[in-house]
Amino acid sequence: MWNEPSAGVAVTALDPASPSRQPEPAVVASVESGSIGEELGFEPGDQLLSINGVRPRDLIDYRYLIVEEELTLEVRDSAGELHCVELEKDADDGLGLGFTEALFDGLRQCTNRCPFCFIDQQPPGHRDSLYLKDDDYRLSFLYGSYLTLTNLGDADWERIEQQRLTPLFVSVHATDPDLRSTLLENPRAGKLLQQLEWFAQRKLQIHAQVVVCPGLNDGDALVNTLRDLARFAGVEWPAVLSAAVVPVGLTRFRPPGDGLRAVTPEDASRVIDAVEPLQSEFQKRFGSRFVWLSDEWYLIAGRPLPPRVSYEDLPQQENGVGTIRAFLESLDEATESLPERVEPLRSSWVVGRLVDKALETVTERLNGIEGVCLKMHGLPSPYWGQDQVVTGLLTGQDLLDGLKDQDLGDQLLLPSVMLRQGQPVFLDDMTLDQVQAQLPVPIRIVHGAADIVAAVLGDLEKTT
Repeated sequence: MWNEPSAGVAVTALDPASPSRQPEPAVVASVESGSIGEELGFEPGDQLLSINGVRPRDLIDYRYLIVEEELTLEVRDSAGELHCVELEKDADDGLGLGFTEALFDGLRQCTNRCPFCFIDQQPPGHRDSLYLKDDDYRLSFLYGSYLTLTNLGDADWERIEQQRLTPLFVSVHATDPDLRSTLLENPRAGKLLQQLEWFAQRKLQIHAQVVVCPGLNDGDALVNTLRDLARFAGVEWPAVLSAAVVPVGLTRFRPPGDGLRAVTPEDASRVIDAVEPLQSEFQKRFGSRFVWLSDEWYLIAGRPLPPRVSYEDLPQQENGVGTIRAFLESLDEATESLPERVEPLRSSWVVGRLVDKALETVTERLNGIEGVCLKMHGLPSPYWGQDQVVTGLLTGQDLLDGLKDQDLGDQLLLPSVMLRQGQPVFLDDMTLDQVQAQLPVPIRIVHGAADIVAAVLGDLEKTT
């Protein structure tokens, strides 16, 4: 039960530079069973207004504030009633609360006008979240999303330093000031090297990415960019921990006359040939390759993927660097002990056409089991206008188009990366139920190698 209601706690804004912009209350989405929050009486829909008189701006502030051993919480329940809750706890005890949003004072949007921005290459008319151009350093710290550092004010830099928000993930694209300003269409973009010096002086760190646009920031510009980033690596406290090089992704919805073109196999080969010697050089200097190419480069060029060991501890896996190798490694673990035979089960597995060749060994291994019949469907994306596409970009309509009149067996395995996180919705706003209604077999969502193996073997208890 809640403590007795109070008239409310005086709230102090955390950002003195913006006293008029009070954060919204933090709305509770979930309460962990057996947690302090449950004991206090929190329920989904309750609003956390302040902690020790301070209104948190985001999940980061919340985590800092609840470290205190003595807390006074101001809460408004779903009926609109105010409660003042006082408690004592150990410093490392959390409250067990999950919130509907990570940012309570709104998303920091992008101020750049990059012609290669994927957000601007989408058709109109879909859910609002698809058009949000995130450039928020807090989401970078919390979830590893990339930002450009171009929209930070003095208070933001001060907060990054004070709260030690490290590492951040930074879209570099080019270190030459003029070239980066041109690519981002933002004169503030040319300050990157000074910003990296700022990180180095304060022992703060970043992971970097370079989106390569053929004819714009490849060739010598790419090599110079990677060498500039390497100046901040290989020391006791490197400011740049790693760099990923990824190809630009273009869709049929992009604005005309943007000066961009798709990556060709020849482009991919040139980039590989430029970056791999740098990897060898950095390995000798730093004991690490430092820079990695995303899997797409090798797939587009038709070259074998590097061995798993070359990706070290996979610092850029979420950026598509070593993802396939990591999957194959997981598959090895999931198939260490396989039955000789199972009850007959025919399964279909959907992947993007760009990756199907690299995953053929998976189907071959599983089809070696008596009773297993697994067919992989490498699909293009007419929706985006891409023949060679990664799995995560396939839409619901792509599935329906690509699987039409196909024998799908007894079940269809769909990788979870095709769906919006936590929701059964594809990138074109089709729902999983809508797609299922038009397919003749049940859909099973698979989350990784172990899930795929379990589903193919008919072990339904191990799939989710």
